[in-house]
Amino acid sequence: MADPFLIGDAMTGGYGGADILHDCTIAVEKGQIAVIVGPNGAGKSTAMKAVFGMLKLRAGAVRLDGRDITQLTPQARVREGMGFVPQTGNIFPSMTVEENLEMGAFIRRDDIAATMEQVYDLFPILRDKRGQAAGELSGGQRQQVAVGRALMTQPKLLMLDEPTAGVSPIVMDELFDRIIEIARTGISILMVEQNARQALEIADKGYVLVQGANRFTDTGQALLADPDVRKSFLGG
Repeated sequence: MADPFLIGDAMTGGYGGADILHDCTIAVEKGQIAVIVGPNGAGKSTAMKAVFGMLKLRAGAVRLDGRDITQLTPQARVREGMGFVPQTGNIFPSMTVEENLEMGAFIRRDDIAATMEQVYDLFPILRDKRGQAAGELSGGQRQQVAVGRALMTQPKLLMLDEPTAGVSPIVMDELFDRIIEIARTGISILMVEQNARQALEIADKGYVLVQGANRFTDTGQALLADPDVRKSFLGG
């Protein structure tokens, strides 16, 4: 059976001597949304960083579109088609919105104008504020800049670490709507999210991690309906 488009397969590793991930597997198909949820300290962001090459694995492998990329640096993974939006420090606050987007296209040598238009179509408020310093924007607008900047590399896979952290429920719903739109263009989405219930509602695949290991894996809808998942992780 062919691999999923992306798979972090049986990943074990951590920082220094201590393992945080234990035989953890995360996968996403082309154009699908996969969501990693779980309690604080479950290793959710660590799993994402392992997939992106920011964490040395002691065991396991990462494969993208059938190719083993386990040994590649994060920069090399961007060239292979990965985009990563960290939770913090994901924009250049003193640069304008447009300059931030231009910085996102650093690996490209072709004309980026069409991609920039696509980002502005996805996030119209950024078009209005293209000349404004990104640090002056609201939290939700800064997240849009960060996602837009990652899209400027034309990724095949977009990874988002807590994209709705610190934003209002209305802004969260809007960001999730945009994430669905991005996936519909064929880009795979891998997302770590604290708002587990809302994230699972839009997820094709959901992973519940506990202490760095897979506890539940199913479709988003199946996890939402699972009484054990609801009781333990979704507040009943």
